[in-house]
Amino acid sequence: MTEKIQKILSNLGYGSRRLIEFNIKKGNILVNGKKANIGQYLDKNNPGEIFINKQKVVFKKNKKLKVIIYNKPIGEICTRNDTQKRSTVFDKLPVLNLSRWISIGRLDINTKGLLLFTNNGELANELMHPKNQIEREYYIRVFGTINKNTIDTLKNGIKIKNGYVSFKSIQLISKNKSKNNWFKGILCEGKNREVRLMFHAIKCQVNKLIRVRYGNVFLPKNLKEGEWKKLNYTSLNNLCNLIK
Repeated sequence: MTEKIQKILSNLGYGSRRLIEFNIKKGNILVNGKKANIGQYLDKNNPGEIFINKQKVVFKKNKKLKVIIYNKPIGEICTRNDTQKRSTVFDKLPVLNLSRWISIGRLDINTKGLLLFTNNGELANELMHPKNQIEREYYIRVFGTINKNTIDTLKNGIKIKNGYVSFKSIQLISKNKSKNNWFKGILCEGKNREVRLMFHAIKCQVNKLIRVRYGNVFLPKNLKEGEWKKLNYTSLNNLCNLIK
């Protein structure tokens, strides 16, 4: 069975397909001593000898599926390597033998809460793909005036720079006189900064954003910021069963 080189390397945790394409264009990826081509097909079970930036790619067959929960604090970014030397979500994760952690979705630098990581690229891609309509639940503190009409707008769909998006569910959970109100919102996709952009479109500002659930995995109350926890066998199976 053959697959494109971008997919094979992405599934192994060597970066997004876009990043791999970038490295191919730069001539940083070699297959059996020759520069790789974008869209090049390789035998999935015997892809040959591959080097990325002079480092050999290690293929480990039948690796055990792993998923961990991480409680991301504000200030960490979801990039593996940062030119500005900022803290990343990968810094505190456990070391994997002959593999790499792959983030299932992202959170921006000012958002905290639940992040999932796996050692299986195919699982990560399926859990992020819009076709599976996997829910992401957030607690959102918003400054501004919100009424029934604006709530309906957020539910029915609103245009942001990434296209039309909508909340599957949005409800007020705490209200005060300062116009800082807490909402619980559920989305079924993961576009960049979509929660903040949706509220910005109705002239409101998100000043605190916390992800508390991804699919059927909840952020444990006893998991401190910057700590991780292994997903147990039952929870792992339940997560995999979300894939259609």
